[in-house]
Amino acid sequence: MNEEIRIHSWPCSYYLDTSKQWVSGRLSLTPVAIKFTADKTGELLINFHLSGISEIKKESSNLIFSSLTILEKNTKHWFSSLQPNRNVVFNILEHFWREQLLSNQCTGAEAGALQSTKGKELTGLLAGSQKRLEDTAKVLHYQGEQFDNIMRGLNKIEGDMDVADRLLTELESPSWWPFSSKLWKAPLEAKPKETATVSDSKNQEGIIIRIPVIITHRTDSNVKPGKLTLLASGLEISDCNSQVIHRFESKDVDDIRVHTPYEISIRQRFIGKPDTSYRLLSAKMPEAIPILEMRFSKKIQFLEDALGFAGARKSPQVDLGTSIWQAATGLLGGVMQPESPVRGEGMDSEQVQLQNHEKISESEAKELKQILKKLKGLALETEAELERQDEALDSITTSVDRATLNIDKQNRRIKKLT
Repeated sequence: MNEEIRIHSWPCSYYLDTSKQWVSGRLSLTPVAIKFTADKTGELLINFHLSGISEIKKESSNLIFSSLTILEKNTKHWFSSLQPNRNVVFNILEHFWREQLLSNQCTGAEAGALQSTKGKELTGLLAGSQKRLEDTAKVLHYQGEQFDNIMRGLNKIEGDMDVADRLLTELESPSWWPFSSKLWKAPLEAKPKETATVSDSKNQEGIIIRIPVIITHRTDSNVKPGKLTLLASGLEISDCNSQVIHRFESKDVDDIRVHTPYEISIRQRFIGKPDTSYRLLSAKMPEAIPILEMRFSKKIQFLEDALGFAGARKSPQVDLGTSIWQAATGLLGGVMQPESPVRGEGMDSEQVQLQNHEKISESEAKELKQILKKLKGLALETEAELERQDEALDSITTSVDRATLNIDKQNRRIKKLT
């Protein structure tokens, strides 16, 4: 991810301690740093890493009102006249600062374990691929359930059409026809049996990913911290206390706009009343966007600042599991046999260099083989599920066409009767 991308910037005043005066300019936030640029001179007055911050506070005194202070190492930086307001800037800065600290702690803890051998690094890489493939499988499983529900609904429609056909046949029959009473009674008794199979899948839905976010509702200037949960059946936005603010079912989402790799907006349109729209900002958003893109491929739109992020990850959905499996097996084989490095299709110079330098231990090789075995199983399951869904989609299309023809035919018969 480009560390120079600007996540947000706000007009404000900065207290320049050297000249003892306030300087107007813009406070900018990147994924890893905070910067302040003076308006008049264009000079970059401050530029420090988020990990160097000790404290972010909202402060005020007799002379300075509604100020924000950032303690960086032993220097306290004062910002005032923040627009749209101090709370918005504080919430966003604090969110990215905390997430940066958490990620630094994780990488620091992992560094000791990864220094020993490259085998550990490979294990982490493949474990991440396994997690993404499991997330994909969850989404596909839910889509399969939706297809099954559609098929059940279409079967019920066909049954109802048969009932309507019999009733129309009786209405079209002359009054002296002897089999009238049987035609009326037989189909009606089958109806009550269909009512018990509706909501099993509601309780079975799983959480695919949950990330902390900064929430803006519609065009409100106020923001508040919360969480975004991606479920197999939709999206859920909740506050810090896990109280649900809004839930979007998959069918309710009309469009998702990716403004930057860290900011998206989700909208549901209505006729005759305002749209429901939420803007979400998060340091973890790059992890959620690929899943959103897979779930809402026809509804997601990458705006100008996010186009590079979209292009960097484009790969056919069907080949996802297989490509991970092929790349992983090639990499493992090369590391275990460094004498004869073969540059595979998905291998880059870094992987070849890795092959030439280091072997992995026997225990690490066993662990890698187990992960690869799981990856291969997941890849095959994913491929099989996609094929099943393709067949289901074909049969749904056929059933819908057949039902449309039957409805047209029955409409013509009803017109004749009336």
